[in-house]
Amino acid sequence: MDKNHVSKSAFKAKALEFFRHVEASGESVVVTDHGRPALEVRPYRSTERDPLSILRGSVVRYDDPLSPVDVAWEAER
Repeated sequence: MDKNHVSKSAFKAKALEFFRHVEASGESVVVTDHGRPALEVRPYRSTERDPLSILRGSVVRYDDPLSPVDVAWEAER
């Protein structure tokens, strides 16, 4: 098994040790239940960012937004 995967019972016994490892290394730890991934413990990353940096690259440019579309569609009457 991968070194970043640990069973629930092993995690329960050494949770504080795993927390310290995640904080120090920045690597996440996946907690498994019967061999299947159940939880992921990872370092906290603040979501506070500049709003413009979040939107950068997400705006689509429309040269002529008022021109007819080439897609056939049905309108409800």
